[in-house]
Amino acid sequence: MRYLARYFWLAPFLLLFGFSAQAMNPAAEAELEAAYKDVETAIQQGPVPIPLLDQAILKLPEGYGFVPNPAAARLMRALGNQADEGLLGLVMPLTDAQWMVVIEYEKAGYIKDDDAKEWNADDMYKSMQEGTEAGNEDRRKSGIEEIELTGWVEKPSYDAATHRLLWSIGVKNKGVADDSPGVNYNTLVLGREGYISMNMLTDKALIEGLKPIARDLLSTLEFKSDKSYAAFNSSTDKVAEYGLAALITGVAAKKLGLLAVIAAFFAKFAKVLFLAGAGAVYGVKKWLGIKSKSD
Repeated sequence: MRYLARYFWLAPFLLLFGFSAQAMNPAAEAELEAAYKDVETAIQQGPVPIPLLDQAILKLPEGYGFVPNPAAARLMRALGNQADEGLLGLVMPLTDAQWMVVIEYEKAGYIKDDDAKEWNADDMYKSMQEGTEAGNEDRRKSGIEEIELTGWVEKPSYDAATHRLLWSIGVKNKGVADDSPGVNYNTLVLGREGYISMNMLTDKALIEGLKPIARDLLSTLEFKSDKSYAAFNSSTDKVAEYGLAALITGVAAKKLGLLAVIAAFFAKFAKVLFLAGAGAVYGVKKWLGIKSKSD
């Protein structure tokens, strides 16, 4: 149980995704307990090099933990979240509980970065607003709460020398005042066959202080030499159907709603539970109607 107490902040996600004493059935409870145990067993503490498929190495610094697959995917599913095929794992602090980073790999092909020299942040924001409104039509039909953008948290910036991209945009539920909107701070590195993203989920009020952490973590991620952006072979390699601007305004923006809501909820409750100590594990489970075998 030495690690579980550090990660009991994950319990509030149950509420976000509708898990309650009334909704959770015995099978779901058992799966959640099993997922927690998997995290305990699988968590890797830095400093340690973390291989990411055959693509890259994450040099995890001291003070952070990495939850690999299948434990990461199992936990995400147990919490009611979809675990994309590209999910590689989760990074979280060992001594704090106000953020986490979701690492994913997208085998999109070689993404040309030419348009980074000409993009206009205002035009990109407008495009994302239009895309969000279009997405709200589907949300209404599905009975899901609509969302709206609240502005750039950080305008897109691209380092052509290291092929690293940073950007972040605020999102909240539409028409609802929120003093602490969630934010996902997006960082990624381009490679020869696609890209690896490291998206930090947290509270907008905390993001300025956490940006250096997100950037430092991104700097510890390196593609292997034969998988790097510079290793692209125009004769044999697939070229992606979109560029960097489309990646931001279209592909990555599809996840804005879910990630932002998760971030807001996570940041609101995590610190309280973290400070409460290991006893909060039992307290939260009891609140949710989850009984341990000893109860």
